[in-house]
Amino acid sequence: MKSKISTKSKIIRRINQNNSKRISRNACSIMVVLIMLALTSTSVFAQTSDIASTVSFKLGNENLMSSYHHLIAGKRVGLITNQSGVNSQGESTIDVLANDSTVDLVALYGPEHGIDGQAGAGEYIESYIHKELGIPVYSLYGKTRKPSESMLADVEVILFDVQDIGARTYTYISTLNYCIKAAKECEKTIIVLDRPNPLGGVIVDGWVLEDQFETFVGVDNLPTAHGMTVGELALYFNRDIGADVRVVPMEGYSRETIYQDTGLPWIATSPNIPDIDSVFGYMSTGLGEGTGIFQADKFKWIGGKGIDAFAFANLLNQAQLSGVTFIPEVRGSAGGVRLVINDYRLFNPAKTGIYALTYAHSLNSFKVPKSGKTTVMFDKIMGTDKIGIYLEQGLTPQEIDAKNLTRLNSFKEERKKYLIYSDEPYHQLSVIVQGKTVEFDSEPYIDENNRLMVPLRAIVEALGAQVDWSLEKRTINISGDVLGKKKSILFVIDEKTAIVDDARNEMDTCPVIKNSRTMIPARYVSEFMGATVNWNGETRTVTVE
Repeated sequence: MKSKISTKSKIIRRINQNNSKRISRNACSIMVVLIMLALTSTSVFAQTSDIASTVSFKLGNENLMSSYHHLIAGKRVGLITNQSGVNSQGESTIDVLANDSTVDLVALYGPEHGIDGQAGAGEYIESYIHKELGIPVYSLYGKTRKPSESMLADVEVILFDVQDIGARTYTYISTLNYCIKAAKECEKTIIVLDRPNPLGGVIVDGWVLEDQFETFVGVDNLPTAHGMTVGELALYFNRDIGADVRVVPMEGYSRETIYQDTGLPWIATSPNIPDIDSVFGYMSTGLGEGTGIFQADKFKWIGGKGIDAFAFANLLNQAQLSGVTFIPEVRGSAGGVRLVINDYRLFNPAKTGIYALTYAHSLNSFKVPKSGKTTVMFDKIMGTDKIGIYLEQGLTPQEIDAKNLTRLNSFKEERKKYLIYSDEPYHQLSVIVQGKTVEFDSEPYIDENNRLMVPLRAIVEALGAQVDWSLEKRTINISGDVLGKKKSILFVIDEKTAIVDDARNEMDTCPVIKNSRTMIPARYVSEFMGATVNWNGETRTVTVE
């Protein structure tokens, strides 16, 4: 026994001596902060939700300040944001960080439209010094669209907090992509504060961008409607980049959630997206660049010269597209239709856009823009030159859809690897030990390493063991006869090394103190005690036997 204690003491001392060295991060790691909680809010539109609210919705920026503040504490932080980067109380993330004495906010970065969202589409924006904070506000829509090495020189951690609208062509996700690349090049950590995809995470449709049409209005092989949050997109983008990307998730969010379910007011993400109907109409009415088919009334109307508004409406209504009705409306010399969305969950904006463009071409035979030495904007938006070819061939929208099906299904399969939020209804995290559900006095959670963390004493006692906790040494000694075997385990708070029966074991996470409770990884403590651990993702249940 004396030799065992001596060995353990030596290992503990070695761990503590090496602690500061181990803090250095692996720049190529992806650490996903996952908390998968409930769909919580009832929709502001009666037809969109009949799910009872049990847990309040929380944005990633709110979880950062409550549960994941350690990611930024004591760090020099650069924030990519704009007017949409606010919490549920309407407080700007800029102000929240500027008022946090433990954080050094050293730089701001603004995407297209600027940090206040007032600049017009495509308008060049200069960098400047923030009047109140005295820190640089770097434009990512001016001389450069990717942060330069000098722009990131004073930054240890990059935060991204910008509201997206769920479309491949919306450039905020392009800025995210470029910033991940810059983070990799400059060996910085980038943390994405997740926000909802306002269209939800179910509708995935439209042409999947082809490599040769990659531009700033389409930076990766995404379909027109990708059905991912910015956090999920960050992981998808990072598959070919290898940066140190972390995602602070939302709570109360699932794939079924649309923006109206969150209970949050919509903040105009850009001058032409002032409200939710503009968000949903963006892909449906904004595909006609260079064709003479145009959108109006902030993406709520589509039409063009030479189009019979009533014939256009009849074609679209007869197509029986889900969740939308088309009202004929003439605007000056142009005939068109107004979109009336009557079911925001069923409405498919990407599919609607292809139908509208195809039927418009059948009515006025507009000239299709052609790419040559340069790529025309029409093809950049489509992510291909094939749509124009198919329109000239007179294909129906159904036939065009069929041409894309193989690529779309392939994307959907690849996309699954990067999804954070579940398709399933929410289940509370639970732990069952030898047939009995364990009651905890502090809520279990999934940590940034995707491990279920549970209160120490409850799980240990459920396993029939004893625990000796030393606050001074920050050690946890667990011992007992479990499943007929005597076991001894030593954990150290904030350390990834455990000593099991005097043998050193490395973990990918560590015990922590959270909300005045010692939280320990359920899988490791159970397996070290000789038990078998199983995880059921659908019911969010850990079974220990």
